[in-house]
Amino acid sequence: NNEKSVPQLLIRDLKFEKKSLAKLMFSPDQENHPSKAPVKYGELIVLGYNGSLPNGDRGRRKSRFALFKRPKANGVKPSTVHIACTPQAAKAISDKDQHSISYTLSRAQTVVVEYTHDSNTDMFQIGRSTESPIDFVVTDTVPGSQSNSDTQSVQSTISRFACRIICERNPPFTARIYAAGFDSSKNIFLGEKAAKWKTSDGQMDGLTTNGVLVMHPRNGFTEDSKPGVWREISVCGNVFSLRETRSAQQRGKMVENETNQLQDGSLIDLCGATLLWRTAEGLSRTPTVKHLEALRQEINAARPQCPVGFNTLAFPSMKRKDVVDEKQPWVYLNCGHVHGYHNWGNKEERDGKDRECPMCRSVGPYVPLWLGCEAGFYVDAGPPTHAFSPCGHVCSEKTTAYWSQIPLPHGTHTFHAACPFCAHQLAGEQGYIRLIFQGPLD
Repeated sequence: NNEKSVPQLLIRDLKFEKKSLAKLMFSPDQENHPSKAPVKYGELIVLGYNGSLPNGDRGRRKSRFALFKRPKANGVKPSTVHIACTPQAAKAISDKDQHSISYTLSRAQTVVVEYTHDSNTDMFQIGRSTESPIDFVVTDTVPGSQSNSDTQSVQSTISRFACRIICERNPPFTARIYAAGFDSSKNIFLGEKAAKWKTSDGQMDGLTTNGVLVMHPRNGFTEDSKPGVWREISVCGNVFSLRETRSAQQRGKMVENETNQLQDGSLIDLCGATLLWRTAEGLSRTPTVKHLEALRQEINAARPQCPVGFNTLAFPSMKRKDVVDEKQPWVYLNCGHVHGYHNWGNKEERDGKDRECPMCRSVGPYVPLWLGCEAGFYVDAGPPTHAFSPCGHVCSEKTTAYWSQIPLPHGTHTFHAACPFCAHQLAGEQGYIRLIFQGPLD
């Protein structure tokens, strides 16, 4: 074991040029003339994609979606309540030009709540449907999938019209989330099997089949963030504790002191995909892609070396984030020693996955390292010193620590921590590891 004789460095020992990086910290919006830019309410970023969808972002189907103030308000608010004796009568009431929510209580009774235009709010709709009322088309996330062909075979659990976000058009531009979205005939239809009920003030409310879950982090989305509690949001925006399973008939308990107001770092789970909400203000404090690129160049400039082949290692450019490069750094996930790719310690009896680290002899998975390129997932602008296990996505220590504590919904009743960049379930004691690089010998 010649570990002591070799110069080692942790990335935090590199002297990062604070001033030059500070210039890159601010988002491009702030560099332009803010008065001319349209008002941005915030952005939704789908977990599991490292900056773009595998086959590229196209139209309304992409890995992140910005919500801007609309030229003309399109929000709606509840108005008249009708009690119809037959579903046919209900259909007649819900006219194509009027937004409405229909609650089928039985074959003999349907309650229709009409919604009117609200000039103070903008509405954005999210779901699996590609019909025109949907602003942001979201499909099921398959962990680590490299192309959309990997995802097509899965039977989707995301609702076609999953949820809607209503943003106030005036400061502070509050954003609120509601389960279910209006379809092409401007209707939300809760059938006989959907959980629904009359509220104490005589209004109707209900839940969608697989539900819309929300988690607001404690202490905002910062390096001090802690996970909050997952809740379910109703069609009218009320907050409930979780059902026993995702689509159980019985609703959870109403949580009176919590609201459906989104905050920076809120997570929205649509049963098949999880979205991160970042406010415009929160994004202005987040590292930009330029900043991450500067950090990448800074690591490469320090010329880390492979302790076995003594060849210089380099993180590939952000654009080549799926192809393993010959200079790519690899890591032993049990100890954190970074190497170039080599065949040392590949014991045949160990099903090819586990390898022995030549530096410290610890045995474990050996994987290529990838930079986390989706800046919206970072809780701070720290250097990329840590990697998620077992996928090898690299980002700041505080960012790995935060995401490794978040229980993300998986399937209909389980939760587990996952890498935000590829959605792989985290493994090992912590779910991440500190990287140990070797400096150049000259």
